[in-house]
Amino acid sequence: MTKPEPKRSGLSGVNAAGKCATSASAAELVDHVSAEPGCPSARATAMKQPSRESTHRRNTECEVYDDGTNTFFWRAHTVTVLFILTCALVYVTLLEETPQDTTYNTKRGIVASILVFLCFGVTQAKDGPFTRPHPAYWRFWLCVTVVYELFLIFILFQTVHDGRDFLKYIDPKLGVPLPERDYGGNCLMYDPGNTTDPFHNVWDKIDGFVPAHFLGWYIKTLMIRDWWMCMIISVMFEFLEYSLEHQLPNFSECWWDHWIMDVFVCNGLGIYCGMKTLAWLSMKPYQWQGLWNILSYKGKIKRIAFQFTPYSWVKFEWKPASNLRRWLAVLGIIFMFLLAELNTFYLKFVLWMPPEHYLVLLRLVFFVNVGGVAMREIYDFMDDPKFHKKLGQQAWLVAAITVTEFLIVVKYDPNTIMLPIPFFITQCWFLGIILIFTWTLWRFFFRDITLRYKETRQRKQEVPGDRDRPLGNGSAAAPSGRSKLNGSSETVRQRKS
Repeated sequence: MTKPEPKRSGLSGVNAAGKCATSASAAELVDHVSAEPGCPSARATAMKQPSRESTHRRNTECEVYDDGTNTFFWRAHTVTVLFILTCALVYVTLLEETPQDTTYNTKRGIVASILVFLCFGVTQAKDGPFTRPHPAYWRFWLCVTVVYELFLIFILFQTVHDGRDFLKYIDPKLGVPLPERDYGGNCLMYDPGNTTDPFHNVWDKIDGFVPAHFLGWYIKTLMIRDWWMCMIISVMFEFLEYSLEHQLPNFSECWWDHWIMDVFVCNGLGIYCGMKTLAWLSMKPYQWQGLWNILSYKGKIKRIAFQFTPYSWVKFEWKPASNLRRWLAVLGIIFMFLLAELNTFYLKFVLWMPPEHYLVLLRLVFFVNVGGVAMREIYDFMDDPKFHKKLGQQAWLVAAITVTEFLIVVKYDPNTIMLPIPFFITQCWFLGIILIFTWTLWRFFFRDITLRYKETRQRKQEVPGDRDRPLGNGSAAAPSGRSKLNGSSETVRQRKS
């Protein structure tokens, strides 16, 4: 296996620059031709040229320079991994005595099976859209995604009692009902009755979730790469907490905890820092050089640090109002994001996991690593469906995991899920759904029909003026199309009569 990044020497860099110039000139040709509707050959040429969006993405890719250095770090090691794996299995089989503990052997066998699958996937799985810091890193997380989905399917097919007891094999402390903490109660930011610390309510609400909120939204911004979508998801989740606080006491928070600490401080600051990072990544020059080709130690350290940055950059332009397909895709992305956020709290509630347990933290780390790949694959599938004809593998698995987690919540505690929502909250959500549905009908159906009707009417009004317009020799313009046939048929009738 060669290095998965394009090799471009000095000459190839010139060729790449030529390709970028060709793409840019093609875009200019499309703009120029669109201003001259009377030239049919130019129209045909314009139809063959790539769209402006695809040309912009090609220009972004062409800005990458790579000297093509292929070191030991980038080479495939399939035979080496197979040899080490075989030696480990031979050692366990021939030289190690098998313990007589059935529980220990079962755990060990499951872990060994997972490790063998990970070794196969890291060396043989299909590469995704990301290559930094190394393609094997993203192949590893792809295999972890498969293992996690299989684990969720196993939990889904168990009874509620057996499923919770199974988690005791992972940690004996699990399987015990945990009380949910209520973040509501006294919502006075300044409590004059407490002379020792009047702001004790504020300090009580500040815990480990505050930096977690900031870091989480910083990473989500790097995934979505759009300020509006991040703010919509952030505000929508606060509305969901208002709507579902009768099901989970954990959602019961003070108004200033919802809007000041969450939306504006933690989430807003995380989104702001994420957008600043995105701006830096979009302006950063992507010039890659082999580590051994760099002479200075400062340059080597800088090159090692940049190994953990993207190889190239693609700006996400979601454009939800451009067509119905993109609008429905953006709505689906927002819905899945909100569902995954809700699963975090509901899974802890139905599986009896404390918020500080390491399994909860591992789940968040898992989504941090797979979420960016999934969003890139969704954007490629939505932005260029002719090239990306199917949804990416990581995006497919993340969607399946989100749905499976929700099904586990529904099965393990249907009573909590089916608690009736207050009537006024139902009215608010019903009104919001009606507004979205009405806007969708107007924007993508009625508005288009109205525009087409106006264009047709305008063309009909322009046709008589073109027909009566005299030519250069002073004669009137000859009728065309059906008018010619009508004129010839009238002449034939006169001759017959």
